[in-house]
Amino acid sequence: MKEDIKKISESSHLILTEEQLDKFTNQISSILDSFKELDELDTKEIEPSFHPTIRKNIFREDKVEKGLSIEEAFANTEHKENNFFKGPRAV
Repeated sequence: MKEDIKKISESSHLILTEEQLDKFTNQISSILDSFKELDELDTKEIEPSFHPTIRKNIFREDKVEKGLSIEEAFANTEHKENNFFKGPRAV
């Protein structure tokens, strides 16, 4: 395993110390052991799941509704000019 980590780091142009090689070897071994445990589970009766949660349509129907009038849109601002909101000049 340590040789694999060394090859991967060299391919990635990473220079790892022996301490880092040992650390990553232990971490990857731990991850692979976890996957081995998952491989041992009996999943024959389990339906495949492509999403971790149930998906449903959360969008509402499109409805045409009355919007704000120009007066209502500009009611709470002093920064307006020719029916537009006026902001600072951007250069």
